[in-house]
Amino acid sequence: MKILIVEDDLILAGELALLCRKWGYEAEYIKNFQDITAEFEKRRPDLVLMDINLPYYDGFYWCGQIRERSDVPVLFLSSRDQNADKVMAMASGGDDYVEKPFDTELLLVKIRSMLRRAYEYRPGTGNYREYITDKMYYEKGMVYCQNCQTELTRSESKIMEALLERRGQVVSREKLMMILWKTDEFVTDASLTVLVSRLRAKLRELCREDVDGSGVIETKKGIGYYIS
Repeated sequence: MKILIVEDDLILAGELALLCRKWGYEAEYIKNFQDITAEFEKRRPDLVLMDINLPYYDGFYWCGQIRERSDVPVLFLSSRDQNADKVMAMASGGDDYVEKPFDTELLLVKIRSMLRRAYEYRPGTGNYREYITDKMYYEKGMVYCQNCQTELTRSESKIMEALLERRGQVVSREKLMMILWKTDEFVTDASLTVLVSRLRAKLRELCREDVDGSGVIETKKGIGYYIS
């Protein structure tokens, strides 16, 4: 597994690369921060360690650019400790967040967990197909509509599976957050709203000509969500 380190403190970046190699991973860090997406495309990592405070554009921006190209796991490393920054990290497409200074053992656990979920874990309990509407169905982390398809992130898949398993019933926001917490996802009430909005946007884009994707996941105000 290859890890790409995006950290403008090159001494720390080098230390992180050495740690990752010690743990058995291939690791590289970048020195050109003008076009991080080009570096990402060239190196094709399996996981990205992303700082927030970077030259030119911040880590939130670059994570969003990576998300347009790939679902590779992105782990934010930052000295920022405000909840707003953690929510922003999730909103930009990040998968987890570790505050600096961090314990190296904790970082290793996070990296292993994220790689396991991304490349060993498969959403669902089997090779099943679950219809969302008469034209749209979910299968193994993917949503299909007519001849189009879109891939869901791990968090989006967990939300979709929870709603489909309880079709017609309202799944509370607290229940959804507990489901995501069990897979080591950092989820707040605000970031859950962002995740559901991103999921709705994907459904709307996928089936814009046939199905109102934004209306597939209904809201019970102040309580939770459901699929009818």
